[in-house]
Amino acid sequence: MTPEMTTRAAALLDAYKENGLKIATAESCTGGLVAALLTEISGSSAVVERGFVTYSNEAKTELIGVPADLIAAHGAVSEPVARAMAEGALAHSRADVAVGITGVAGPTGGTDTKPVGLVHFGLARKGAATVHLERRYGDLGRGTIRRRAVEDALSLLEQALR
Repeated sequence: MTPEMTTRAAALLDAYKENGLKIATAESCTGGLVAALLTEISGSSAVVERGFVTYSNEAKTELIGVPADLIAAHGAVSEPVARAMAEGALAHSRADVAVGITGVAGPTGGTDTKPVGLVHFGLARKGAATVHLERRYGDLGRGTIRRRAVEDALSLLEQALR
């Protein structure tokens, strides 16, 4: 992660702390990078409640309650699953806000309908409707796609404060 991302994450943590809010993450294609970035900052334990790395479909179902039939119907990389991941992370934690991330980081795994670079995000907040964001970064390389997904996850977490 870049120094700019660390600075941004620190500001985000400060804002959440000021508002008395806690964060949970449910990450698939980012493999815990959002949680890692946030917990790189001293004092993050006041805000980061927990992170779920739900890389497999079974982990999505077993750890955060994403219905297996939802994954079967839409695929793991889909709007409904991203929403369910965020909502599941919220339900299976003591957090106030949760972000879910699922996508195709590549270089393999892409299809015509779900190409490399497609990432779906869900943002769930207690008492609010779940928000969805879809990004199609293109086949920019695994590291770049994952880094951009972390940046967009930070944006969603910032948006939740507004």
